[in-house]
Amino acid sequence: MGAETAHLSARASALLARTDTFFIATASATATSGADGEGVDVSHRGGRPGFVRVTEGAQATELTVPDFSGNFMFNTLGNLQVNPRAGIVCADFATGAVLSLTGTARVIWEGEAVAAFPGAERLVTFELESGVFLEHALPLRFTGLAPSPYLADTGTWAEVGLR
Repeated sequence: MGAETAHLSARASALLARTDTFFIATASATATSGADGEGVDVSHRGGRPGFVRVTEGAQATELTVPDFSGNFMFNTLGNLQVNPRAGIVCADFATGAVLSLTGTARVIWEGEAVAAFPGAERLVTFELESGVFLEHALPLRFTGLAPSPYLADTGTWAEVGLR
């Protein structure tokens, strides 16, 4: 187990750079901690490998991800508008490593970076606070899976030139 600080380790950055999926947890301004989980949401985000941009800021690592057309249920985005605290979990299905991060997120609704990323309707940025990198935590292994055909019209940060 490896602790992650506000600045990601090289192995955590590498996992995010090659991932095609992660999960983001958010909560509404009035979320409860009871058994019903009222106001809490965990959503999948995915794209082609390279859809997560990892940049180093002075205070912390920042992740930027495009938000593509989905089910039009804006639970995550709505929660972030009223409560920026968020968690991200990213699994490496080839090695079983799991990266769990906490920090603050915000939605970028429009602008040059949104327009430049093929298929993006908005962007979500995540400023890292802390996390943990767990080697071999996931007992399942998957390789050789075919990407969704819906990703064909989306890009990567390297293609956009905003790495």
